[in-house]
Amino acid sequence: MIRTPLCAAVAALAASLAAPAVLAQASAPTSRAEVKAETKAAAKAGQLTPAGQGSGPVTKSADAGPPMTRAERKAATLRARKEGTLQPAGVTQKADVEMQKMKSTKTRAERKAETLEAKKKGELVPAGEGSPKPGK
Repeated sequence: MIRTPLCAAVAALAASLAAPAVLAQASAPTSRAEVKAETKAAAKAGQLTPAGQGSGPVTKSADAGPPMTRAERKAATLRARKEGTLQPAGVTQKADVEMQKMKSTKTRAERKAETLEAKKKGELVPAGEGSPKPGK
């Protein structure tokens, strides 16, 4: 009696393992050339997902050309530089600018002492990491 349920269990296990293999063979694998052609067609149609953590394909707007030519952009940049209205490269958020204008409330000696104390306690954040080491 033990053999019958055991055989049934083995047969069910074998069938469950074999089914995906059979289904995978039902669809023929695409060749490298076919994949390249599909990718090229999707890129041309604007249906590719951007690299990184993109949410989905980005559709192109109806305006194909830029609003200004390269010569016009260069002229506008030179004009802004002469007038002194050219924005600096990098972050230009109002909060960042205001943070740069703020004076420190601690002296260098106080900051140095705090850092040495944190080092002794092992509370410093390791270089390149976003959080302190876990407690021991």
